[in-house]
This record gives sequence, C-alpha cells and structure tokens, in this order.
Amino acid sequence: MKTNLSSQITLTRIPTRYYRPENAYEQSVLTRFEKIPTVIYESADEGSLAIAAEIAAEIRKKQETGQSFVLALPGGRSPQSIFKELIRIHEEEKLSFHNVIVFNLYEFYPLTSPAYSNLSYLKDYFLEHVDIKPENIYSPDGFLPKEEIYDFCLRYDQKIEEVGGIDYMLLGIGQAGNISFNSPGSSINSRTRLVLLDNDSRKEAAKIFKSIDSVPAGVVTMGMSTIMKAKEIVMMAWGDGKAHIVKETVEEKMSESIPATYLQTLNTVRVITDLSAAYQLTRISHPWLVTSCEWDNKLIRRAIVWLCQLTGKPILKLTNKDYSENGLGELLTKFGSAYEVNIKIFNDIQHTITGWPGGKYGADDSNRPERANPQHKRVIIFSPHPDDDVISMGGTFRRLCDQGHDVYVAYQTSGNIAVGDEEVIRYCEYLKDVSSKYSPNNDAIKKKAEEIIHFLKYEKVAGEAEKEDVLFMKGTIRREEARAGAQYSGIKQEDHIRFLDLPFYETGLVKKNELSEADIRIIRDFLEEVKPHQIFVAGDLADPHGTHKVCLDAALAAIDEVKDTQWMKECRIWMYRGAWAEWEMDHIEMAVPMSPEQLRQKRNAILKHQSQMESAPFLGDDERLFWQRAEDRNRATADLYKDLGLASYEAIEAFVQYIPLR
Repeated sequence: MKTNLSSQITLTRIPTRYYRPENAYEQSVLTRFEKIPTVIYESADEGSLAIAAEIAAEIRKKQETGQSFVLALPGGRSPQSIFKELIRIHEEEKLSFHNVIVFNLYEFYPLTSPAYSNLSYLKDYFLEHVDIKPENIYSPDGFLPKEEIYDFCLRYDQKIEEVGGIDYMLLGIGQAGNISFNSPGSSINSRTRLVLLDNDSRKEAAKIFKSIDSVPAGVVTMGMSTIMKAKEIVMMAWGDGKAHIVKETVEEKMSESIPATYLQTLNTVRVITDLSAAYQLTRISHPWLVTSCEWDNKLIRRAIVWLCQLTGKPILKLTNKDYSENGLGELLTKFGSAYEVNIKIFNDIQHTITGWPGGKYGADDSNRPERANPQHKRVIIFSPHPDDDVISMGGTFRRLCDQGHDVYVAYQTSGNIAVGDEEVIRYCEYLKDVSSKYSPNNDAIKKKAEEIIHFLKYEKVAGEAEKEDVLFMKGTIRREEARAGAQYSGIKQEDHIRFLDLPFYETGLVKKNELSEADIRIIRDFLEEVKPHQIFVAGDLADPHGTHKVCLDAALAAIDEVKDTQWMKECRIWMYRGAWAEWEMDHIEMAVPMSPEQLRQKRNAILKHQSQMESAPFLGDDERLFWQRAEDRNRATADLYKDLGLASYEAIEAFVQYIPLR
C-alpha cells in the first residue's frame, strides 16, 4: 500500500545539480543571488526526515555531556512530518527527550478555550507522545489578565536566558514573510510581546480556527531579537504556496516589510525547503540566469513565457536580440534563430487548447491532448470536498456531460466539519416547520431538531468533536448541495453521483486520521466497478488543511493497485487544481476554454453550495468567495494565453496528466 505517491509527482525534471551542486564552485555559481544558505530536498517528507534526524542527533550529543537541549517550536502544518518522525525515533530507536526543554514560539490571546491554543496543538501532535518532562515545557499564557502580560513577556525572555539560550530554533514562514507572528513592520530589536493581529496575520490564523471571526485579537509572540539570538535557526518551507515568499526572503533585499529577511544578517541560519517551495529561486525557475541549462520542452516553454512577460511581447514577436540580451542565447545556438524557437513553442502551447476534454470522435488526435476513441468515454471526477468538482473544473465537467460522455462524480469526503452551526440551526428550524405541517402527531423529528438546536446554541464546547447528530446534519447539507451542483452540471443518473465518505476524514475534528487501507479499498472498488477511460483528480496541494493531499494520495494508491489491468492501461488521468492555485504555463497539457455563458453556468453550479458562502468555516486566507476565486483564476489563465499571442477566451481551466509510477 503506497500512501504518499503525491510527494513523488515531478512536473518538471529539475537536474539534480541545480539543487545539489557537485562542488563548492558550482554551489557559489548557482546560489549567487541567495543571501541565506538554502538546502533543497526533493520532497517535504525528505526534508522533514533530515530535520528530525538532525534534532535527534543534537539531543543525543547533549545527553552525552549531561546537558539540556533547548528547542523552540512553531505551530501550523509545516512541522507535522518532523514531529511524526521524532515520535517514531523515540518509539523505535529509543530516543529519550528527558533532557529537552521546549519553548513555544507563540500563543493566541485572549483564549476562550484551551482547544485552540498553540500549546494544545504542540501537545497533541508531538509533546504528549514523547517522554519530555511537563516542567520542561514553556509557553506564553493565553489566559492571563492583560495587565500581567508585559511582566510575563519579560520573564519569558529571562527564562530562555536562564536555561542557556535556545539551541535549535525551528521556524515556519507566513505568506507575508512573518516569522512567528512578527508581521511586516516588526522591529529587528523586538522581544517577546503581545501584538494585535493585522489582517494578513488573522487570515493566516484562520487556518487554525473555523473562521476569521473566531481568531483572537492578538498573540503573544517571541520577537525577532529573541528569535535571532538562537544558536541555530532552521526555517522550513514546504509546497508551492510558499515559493514566492521563499524567493523574497532568500534573494531580495532585507526589508522590514518582510521580517524573514532579517535572517540574512545571521550566519546561524539555514532555509530548508522542498523543490516546490524552492521553485521560484533563480537556480530552479530561471537557471539560464546562473548556469548553462539542460533544455527540455518544459524548460524552453518556461523560458519563453518568462521572456514574453519580461519584454511585453507575444511569442511570435520575440527577436534574436530579445533572446541574447536576456540570458537565452543558448536557445539561439540550439535552434538557429528566434523564429524557430518561437514557432515551436507557439504550436506546443496551441496544441494544449481543446474544446473536447473527452476527445473529439472522428478527428485527428495526433496533436490533441485527449484520444478520439472511444466516442463515449466513462469518466470519473474525484472531488476531495463536495464542491471541488465545480469550483475546479465546473466548465469541463459540464462540457463532458454535454458531449455525451458517461460521467461519474465521486465525493471523497463528507466535508461535514466545514458547515457553520447557524446553517444546521436553520435547517433544523425548517425540519420543525415541515414536521408540524405534514406530520403533526409525530414528535420524533421535531424533538430531535430541538435537541440539536439547543445543543448548538447552549451546550457545544469549542474544540470538542462534533456530536454524531450534528455531523449527520452537516454532512447531509453538503451532500444535497453536491447533488444539486452535479445535476445542474449535467449528470442525470442518480447512481453516477457517489459519496465515498472516506473513513480518514470522519473524526468530527480538524485533525484527521492517517490514510488507511480502508480508504484506498473504497476507491479501488469504485474504479473496478466503473473501469473508466478518464479520471480527473485534484492535484491542488495548497489546500490549507491538507485534505486534498490525502485524497490525492488515496486515489493514486488505488490507481497504483490496478495499474496493470488492461482497462487501467487505457485510462488517462488528469490532475486539476482548485481554489488556491493554478498550474504554471510550462506544465499545462490540456486547456479547456469557456465562453462567458459557460463561465456563468460554472458560477451557478458553485452557488448551489450555499453553506460554503460567506459564513463557511475554513475559507482560508483569501477573502474572495469560491466562485470569485475560481473565475479570477480561470480568467487569469485565459489572459496569459492571450498575452502570449494565442486566441482570446473568457476563461480557461487547465489540466496536467498523471502517469502512474512503474
């Protein structure tokens, strides 16, 4: 059972020498724009294992001399794999944490429940699973009276000094370049203090809380001065969502508008990333500016798109001078002239565009993304949440149905925690009214509705798992919205709308279970039942809570188990992206255009999901509603095609093919 195949997806063949230089000279050439030493691993898991091994080695080294090891830890998703590996080392390799002292980097303030504290998070994911002494865990107190905060912060910094300073500072980085909650504008001399959360920080924190309105007003955070005194600092960054801020932190000038750039002044700092987070670093994204390149079609396409954006020209207007003056002379040598490069890449991108995502029967498919045969394909659209299908590929979904393909949609999770309590109350009030009208002598439904309303209004405790009745109501709301969206998009057969309800998700909490054989078996059985010619899966790993990644891993694991069957060998797998990101132009292999009318129909399908509008929990750090995000993303893709000199469309949905590993 392979449960982490998504981490092995390599969209671009990046030569190893770009991120693991062969010698010091190559290192200096490739990294000449980098102001902080940066270590790049192929995957987040590989990087996390390296950090965990490093921490374990440092702990053992201190134990040999009878000393304490002082460790500072952040919250968030970034360190979860590190914590998991440290727990494994503790259990299997008998690493003791008896000499470890932990300082929590920050705590929200004021807290109304311990359940949402960063300390509870650290305990839940790490500290309670190892033998660290409770008295060796230090954290800001989110429940202190405000008048005591100032003195507490002074004592917190003093305590760090009393134990000999922080030996190892593990940091994440926010989208705005904040370190801990030192937001843009923070002083390099700041110490532990209470700060009010600005709008960007509140959006970041909303990933932890159910909505931005639930985020506390402030946070007690270590200051930049406190952080920078650590003897060793490791800043980790995983995933393409962090690529832009990694580049700004590592390569741009130091600025108080990006507090992470303060780390450029230290020689005790390393940045550790995976290839996705390092993607915008010059040596990875624009290697022609620092070294000779190993040119393949994707790298050439990326270079041409970059050159078009730099010069403001469409592809077919680029000249020899444009190439030679911007570090792309190698392409002139390789192809002979700008014209030859231009026409090749123009045709390459042109051939990604198709109005027939299921293939056009009877047409020459040699330059089309999809096969012409069979005429009517069996298609499965896997949707991690009950609305990702229409948000991410609603236009393609409808077109597949309109063009006569046998389309199934499979909702992998119930999405039941992402419904606000007020929605349940509203539906329960509706149930009471319906029951009174049509079944006045049957009190069971009315009584149950009243129980749920009373619980949600007066008894519910923040941070506790949802009651079964509430989960049922929330899951039912999302199920019926999904059914309405799928039917509006063109599915007529009821049995073509499937709710898989993968077990890993059904905890009633934000924290989910590990992916298991039971999850994979559900998907495998469904695949074997349908035997599809086409599969669409969510390749969007920027989902704030990680559900997309787990659902992708589940689908890919099931595909891996059936990849040698004849029907699977004839099946094509397409990855779409969702509300948080789009495929880069050099990766796009199928682009499905939409007219204004088709885009409006996609919006209508998204609007069937009323529980996911303004009041929905877990909207992430983007204030736009999902239909707005989707339209902006699809229009931006169409605009890029237009700017490159191709046809002008209202909007475009983009896809990348997945090839099962052999």
